[in-house]
Amino acid sequence: MSENAGARERKYFIVLYSDDVTVREAVIGALGSRVSPEMGEHVIHQFATAAALRLFVDGKKVGSESPIDLFILDGEAVPEGGIGMARQLKDEVFNCPPVMVITGRKEDAWLAAWSRAEANVLHPVDPFTLSRTVADLLRARTIATNATA
Repeated sequence: MSENAGARERKYFIVLYSDDVTVREAVIGALGSRVSPEMGEHVIHQFATAAALRLFVDGKKVGSESPIDLFILDGEAVPEGGIGMARQLKDEVFNCPPVMVITGRKEDAWLAAWSRAEANVLHPVDPFTLSRTVADLLRARTIATNATA
């Protein structure tokens, strides 16, 4: 099986955190059912609170059927922002999947870098930028996962 065929058949699992339902809807709408024609479909698990997100992540077992492939975190979420959550995930989750933070201002890119997020995009979400960035992160994750398997 070619690498392209494997990527198309694989199902991706994305975790989305924002306290704002309109942000979650914008992200889900922008990503559609697949972020790129050569990639498989994805499932998005969405969370409105940091506590719910932590419970979900803590319940995941290494090697589970639906591993987390990507975190998308709203840096503007309140009372707990996605930037701090990104840093916590990177500190506490073994082999943490890639993290993308949605920030409110271009100048906040340094905060995303501090959080160790692999990428950041700006509010309001641009569907083309978001889907391209997500596709790049998922491709990199797939290559890294296949290299260690």
